[in-house]
Amino acid sequence: MTPITFWFDPISPYAYLAFERLPQALEGCSYAVTYRPLLFAGLLAHWGQLGPAEIAPKRDWTYRQVAWLAHRDGVALAMPVAHPFNPLPLLRLLVACGEDGAANRYQCETVLHQVWRSGGAGDDAQALARLTVQLAPARDPQSVAVKQALRANTDVAIARGIFGVPTLELPRRDPALGPLLFWGADALDMAAACLRGEPWFDAEWDRAAAVAAGVQRSR
Repeated sequence: MTPITFWFDPISPYAYLAFERLPQALEGCSYAVTYRPLLFAGLLAHWGQLGPAEIAPKRDWTYRQVAWLAHRDGVALAMPVAHPFNPLPLLRLLVACGEDGAANRYQCETVLHQVWRSGGAGDDAQALARLTVQLAPARDPQSVAVKQALRANTDVAIARGIFGVPTLELPRRDPALGPLLFWGADALDMAAACLRGEPWFDAEWDRAAAVAAGVQRSR
């Protein structure tokens, strides 16, 4: 059974769509998923990127594409009243549900459905209170330990080269080469092919990225 880490932040609609489609996309594969929350804003800050919602035309496209993908895949979607929102309370709640910085699928589903199916505010305090009662986290979401665990998750993700959410992390046969990372809701089929033993990933994965850097844009 291949271990998979699903790195995500509930602020991302693509993380929600990937979460919903994951079982179907990986049907027939032998795997076990660990769901690990991280702070997407921390990735953006580290890699010097803007989020999709911070670029006006990209923001419009993002919401249109998300709505279309949900329609195509038959996934329920009700956009939050405002986006982006502050996801930290939700992230800390998820981290507090487990001892090792991860959460189980039920806990992740409960939070993601609140954000992406309720049509309410992603950072609504009353909804957060209800979620906290429902999930009964093992630790205090506001504790220093939980805040440090969330920061550690984000730092580990950055160290592994993760730059966006969702990202699926699969191990290589040779751990010294580092993990295989599949970014985005549209990478699920690619990850499934890897899990099914497609030879391309042994022969071409590294070769495909071995392109010399060209002109560098000044910032």
